[in-house]
Amino acid sequence: MMNETVKTIMSTELKTVSPNDSLSKVKELLINNRIHHIPVIEGKKLVGLVTTYDLFKLSIDLKDYENTKVSDVMTRKLAVIEPTDKVGTAAEIFMEHLFHAVPVVQDGELVGIVTSFDVLRYEYNKEYPLKN
Repeated sequence: MMNETVKTIMSTELKTVSPNDSLSKVKELLINNRIHHIPVIEGKKLVGLVTTYDLFKLSIDLKDYENTKVSDVMTRKLAVIEPTDKVGTAAEIFMEHLFHAVPVVQDGELVGIVTSFDVLRYEYNKEYPLKN
């Protein structure tokens, strides 16, 4: 059922930050774009991820976001997949690790992100194709 490649459902128009950006920028991107995960890149290389959960669990006042770097709070050890991996692989990662997003990389470079919502939408559209 989930044998199509991740490339068919991943988002490629990504909002990203660099390790030297402030948490204020992250907060602004999360709120203004209604997203929950922001890849951290250097050039095109994925070096981390910042999520709404990361900000939620911080004990930093909002007034200190401007002086806090992304590199201080980002998750560095990430699960990643490639565009040719199957949608089922992403679903397995979400269920096994309770993640809601996994970056998609090719040759070490960030090319997209797939979320649990993308997988849900994929399955819904397969089950109810006329409701697209």
